[in-house]
Amino acid sequence: MTATPPQPDSPSMPHARSGPFRVAAALRDTVALMTLPLVAALVLPAAFAGGGTRRWFGGRGESQRAEAQAAKDAAAAAFYELDTAQRDLRISIETIAAVDDSPAARRAATDFEALGRRIDEASHHYIDAVDAHDLDRDDLEASAAVRARTELTKAKDELGRVKKDLDRFAEGLGPLLGKAETQLARLAPAVERARQSLLAASNALDTARGSGLRADDLAARLAALAPELTRLNQGAGQHGVPQTLERAERVAREAETIRAEAERLPERAAEIDHRLVSLRTRAQALTTRAGQVEPVLSELRRRFAVACWQDLQPVPRQAAEAVRQAELKLTEARAARDAQRWPDATALLSTVRALLNSTDEAVSAAGDRLQRLNAVQKDPQQEIERTRFAIRDAQRLAMAGRNTPDPRHARPLDDSVGRLERAIATLDGRHPDYWHFLTETEAVRRAVARVVSQIREERGGATGQ
Repeated sequence: MTATPPQPDSPSMPHARSGPFRVAAALRDTVALMTLPLVAALVLPAAFAGGGTRRWFGGRGESQRAEAQAAKDAAAAAFYELDTAQRDLRISIETIAAVDDSPAARRAATDFEALGRRIDEASHHYIDAVDAHDLDRDDLEASAAVRARTELTKAKDELGRVKKDLDRFAEGLGPLLGKAETQLARLAPAVERARQSLLAASNALDTARGSGLRADDLAARLAALAPELTRLNQGAGQHGVPQTLERAERVAREAETIRAEAERLPERAAEIDHRLVSLRTRAQALTTRAGQVEPVLSELRRRFAVACWQDLQPVPRQAAEAVRQAELKLTEARAARDAQRWPDATALLSTVRALLNSTDEAVSAAGDRLQRLNAVQKDPQQEIERTRFAIRDAQRLAMAGRNTPDPRHARPLDDSVGRLERAIATLDGRHPDYWHFLTETEAVRRAVARVVSQIREERGGATGQ
């Protein structure tokens, strides 16, 4: 607007508003107040004056002067109300623009500018009407007073119409303004949380270092957050509210991660020390067990066919090599731990564990093989009956509720019967291949189990439907 009368919401006269303008008071210190143009200083004293030092004439002329003066006062009040509403709404628009860059927010700013042009136009009409008529003139004619009243009333009505449009526009800003206020309300706590998280991470790092742990990687990660803290301190006015919120939340998350790792560092060091000792002990035990594989292989070679033990021949050599590799990795892990390269130490210990696990399985396989071959050599019938029971149980399930089995189920079960009979036939002869017999019966049971699972899934699905 082009003119602004003295405002009751100046720093010496505080007040609060509600509705779309409630953010005005909170952000008053961020928005520059409009200064009074010279024309307002010239117009408004006359607008609010109760009259000057003039001679009073009775009759109709004085009545017309009074009506014109009342119209002037009413127009001045309308001008004041519109100016106040516009300034408060400008603060709301600037609040939304600072937080929201959506198309709706940009459209609101454009619409407010259009309303501003209408307000300027109505204000000029009001000021022109005030300037055109001196109601304090002693020789003011009744006709001039009537014209003044008419023009001032028209200016007041125009100001009132624009004020109504401004009020409707302000009501429509409710959702955008509410969203902006919510983000502004989150801003200060989010920035404070980020600062506190950084402080907590720094303190945890100092504690870890006090216990003799360097934590160089954590210190580097914390130092990388220093520029982010600088930007947070510079404020949302420079970097924008959404960007500052996102930065504060990210800094808080990263600082919290650093704090947690720093606090866990002594425990992590102790855990690595324990694993180093445990895995070294296990490697030594495996060295002893690997030395027992050769006697087992000797007995297998003496009592069973070549096919029963030939695949186990490389186990002693492979076990010795695996243990040697594990011990080398343990040495490297110890060096990494002493250098406090925790990720490297952890990775090396995982490699050692995998090597020892595979070696343990290979060493155990020789003893397990001898045990199973001894059992089947002594009583192969037990393995046969176990497999036949699995086949018969599957056949009963396939026939349940049916006169004839489903070919999809019957065929693999019939094949399993034939495969078992062929496996049993291999036991005849001077040197039976017991290992082949055991692997065949296991394969038959797996095939039967697949058929059983298929039948149950199909019948379960039919029941569900």
